[in-house]
Amino acid sequence: MPEKKVAWITGSGAPRVGQVIAKHFASLGFQIALHANTSVESAAKCADELNRTGTETMVVEGAVEAPEFARTAVQHIVQRFGRLDVLVNSAAIWDWRSLEETTASDIQRQFQVNTLGTFLCSQAAGLQMTKQPHGGAIVLIGDWAVLRPYPDFAAYFAGKGAIETMTRSLAVELATRNPAVRVNAILPGPVMMDPSISLEKAQAIQEQCLLKRHGNPEDVAHAAYFLATQEFITGVCLPVDGGRSIYAGHSTDAIAHPTLPNG
Repeated sequence: MPEKKVAWITGSGAPRVGQVIAKHFASLGFQIALHANTSVESAAKCADELNRTGTETMVVEGAVEAPEFARTAVQHIVQRFGRLDVLVNSAAIWDWRSLEETTASDIQRQFQVNTLGTFLCSQAAGLQMTKQPHGGAIVLIGDWAVLRPYPDFAAYFAGKGAIETMTRSLAVELATRNPAVRVNAILPGPVMMDPSISLEKAQAIQEQCLLKRHGNPEDVAHAAYFLATQEFITGVCLPVDGGRSIYAGHSTDAIAHPTLPNG
C-alpha cells in the first residue's frame, strides 16, 4: 500500500480558511499537520476530529515569523510522518487604518507575518522537499486586490504585494535544486466577510463581482489542491476572485474612452 502524502497548512487552527483547506486535503487522503499560534485549543479540537475519521493529524504551534519556528516545525512533521509533500501558507493577519494613521510598526508587523512568515515556512518546507525524490508542492496565498488596491490598507498591501514575486523566485530556487518541487500562489477575492462588514456593504461587494457572489473557503481549498497536485504548473499566481481583478462593475466612470452618440 503506498505511503500517504502529508500536507502542512499554516494558520489552520481557527475555524477559518486554513482549517477548511486542511479538511479538504484530509478528505482526499492526505495526512495533516495543522498549525496554530493563538488558536491552539481550536487546532487541538480539529486534530481530534480528523484523527477520529482516520486521518493521522498533528499540530505544530508557534509564530510563523519566529526565526527558528519553521525549521523546527518541519523537523517535527518529518519525524512524525517521514515526509512532507505539500505546504499551504494560510497564516496571515488582516488590519486596516488610514494612511495618516499608519505607522512604521504597522508596516513591520504586516511584513513580519504575511511576508517573512510565508518566506520562512516556504524556505524550510521547500528545502526539505528538495531532499525527497518525489519533491513536493508549496502554495502561497496573496490577494487579488494588490492589482487594484483600495484605501486604508496601505500596510497590508505592501506586505501581500511581495507574495507574487516570492512565488516566482522560490519556484526557480527550488526547482533548480530538485525539478520535482513546485511553487504557486492563490490570489483570493473576498472570502468569509469580516463581521464588521454590514449587510449593505457585503451586498455591494457581491455586485462588484463578475460572478455575482462572494467567494467561500471551499473555493480556495479546491484551488490549493489543484495547484498542489498539477505536476506541470509552477510559478503561477492564480486569481480565485470571481473576476474582480478584471471587472470593475457597470459604472460608466470605469470607461476611459466612451463612444459618443453620433460620434
